Amino acid sequence: MKKRLHVWVYGVVKGVFFRVQAKEHAEKLNLKGFARNTGEGVEAVFEGNVLELEQMLEFLKKGPKYSKVERVDSKEENYTGEFKDFRIMSI
Repeated sequence: MKKRLHVWVYGVVKGVFFRVQAKEHAEKLNLKGFARNTGEGVEAVFEGNVLELEQMLEFLKKGPKYSKVERVDSKEENYTGEFKDFRIMSI
């Protein structure tokens, strides 16, 4: 079953290649969507199979090597299929 996961990640997540590594992980899991910096952290949307979305969420909770994730908020949304790949977006 395909789903959409909207995520907000807070902590030391900017300037530590968080979005780049999230993109690499999403591509390995065959997830589509985007990640972008916000004023408070990183916002991302992932679309794909439920199992892979759960794996992505676990990755985000730990974060890459130099990050320090303090909090992850997530919300399941309806799958739209609007994404063709995973992209890093500007604010």
